[in-house]
Amino acid sequence: MGPLPKRKVSKSRRNRRRAHDALTLNHLVECEGCGEYHIAHRVCLKCGWYRDTHAIEMNAD
Repeated sequence: MGPLPKRKVSKSRRNRRRAHDALTLNHLVECEGCGEYHIAHRVCLKCGWYRDTHAIEMNAD
């Protein structure tokens, strides 16, 4: 037999424990190449630039 809880965990105690589980928004920064917003420390999906280098080729679509 494994360990079992001694008593019921109340809703307020359960919810306080889960207070830190909420999702957070990604940190958005402005692209130096095109001015669009993208996730920090990632390649811009509009123009393909990362910091001051051209990282990937983008289609003209």
